[in-house]
Amino acid sequence: MRSYNSFEVEQQQVLEAAKILHLDDATVELLLWPQREYKFTMPVRMDDSHVKVFHGYRIQHNFARGPAKGGIRFHPDETGDTIRALAGWMTWKTAVVDLPLGGSKGGVVCDPRTLSERELEAISRAYVRAVVPLIGIDQDIPAPDVYTNPQTMAWMMDEYETIRQRHQPGVFTDKPQQIGGTEGRRDATARGGVITVREACSILGVNPKGTYAIQGFGNAGQRAALLHDELLGGGTFVAACDSRGGIYNPKGLDPKDLVVHKLKTGSVAAFPGGESIDRDAVLELDVDILYPAALENAINHTNMDKIRARIVCELANGPTTPEADLVLHGKGIHVIPDILGSAGGVTVSYFEMVQDSYSFFWDEALVHERLDKKLTTAYHTVQKAVQDKKVHPRLGAMVVGVARVAEACKLRGWV
Repeated sequence: MRSYNSFEVEQQQVLEAAKILHLDDATVELLLWPQREYKFTMPVRMDDSHVKVFHGYRIQHNFARGPAKGGIRFHPDETGDTIRALAGWMTWKTAVVDLPLGGSKGGVVCDPRTLSERELEAISRAYVRAVVPLIGIDQDIPAPDVYTNPQTMAWMMDEYETIRQRHQPGVFTDKPQQIGGTEGRRDATARGGVITVREACSILGVNPKGTYAIQGFGNAGQRAALLHDELLGGGTFVAACDSRGGIYNPKGLDPKDLVVHKLKTGSVAAFPGGESIDRDAVLELDVDILYPAALENAINHTNMDKIRARIVCELANGPTTPEADLVLHGKGIHVIPDILGSAGGVTVSYFEMVQDSYSFFWDEALVHERLDKKLTTAYHTVQKAVQDKKVHPRLGAMVVGVARVAEACKLRGWV
């Protein structure tokens, strides 16, 4: 089976946007590569008293528009190229929604499913000790990602403040509210995605109350299932899957019941409200709206001809390969690319940074209102680029993001 290098995919997207924008060679070379990369080892004492050495990364792609921003993953298959790609996508994502931030990403090669809570805390604190000179509210602001969560951020923030001996809660976002987190962060990624789906349905004439399926039923997927009805006024939720299986009911699954089942059992598999389905088949269902919310390269050469959704809203990072992008566009499928569809999370993280900076917090309604405005504006800005440049939506979004970052680099005199 063909393998995909996410960093090469991200670089190809930059090159395509740069060609349309007629950028000079020096600017293109600058935007193709991370500005800073760090690879380190972390010795951690495990529960059985032996010391295990973990490998970690922090890659900072670009600082032209502001301090870097990006999550930290704990995943057994993490690689330098994956982190490079994700850091780049964060640069374009923050630029597309017009936040004064750059992009970064971090990771630890580990399998959290095999670790105790004490071991996870020890790894989290060890990670901060390794990167403390590299991060800060005016340098690089981490957040959770795959297999990390608000508790992880709480441990990390505490370790950072202990070392620095000062209170700086804004250096980590998506924290628990009791220690500086914001209202509206838990569902921000999914909410932002559903907002863009609402706008797409309006433009394309797609019934927002039609059928939808979710590939990947983690935090973003679960929230999307719950929010789809709330924000779009209805809809028939027909299928979902995770790493252990899939579930399907053409008459509709109950989102709340499925979320409860997932939280209880750890999987959507064996949910009594539907029949078992191969997890890969969820992507190929004939639905109005499909939410890919798992990992990279899910839609690729093996299944791109079988995708039948009218709108694909990417809540995952990089779920569609470049060749699949072209095939889907040729079939008239409207893809809301990850750097737009999943930008709700970093948008509300930015709101959290702002609130932490002056220790005054907004209510949830205000967070939702400002998120809606940001994502709605970004969606229509991308659509204008799509129409003006006559390109597919991902390239339209990349044109918007790359143009903004390139302009900042030129204004600074870097190129």
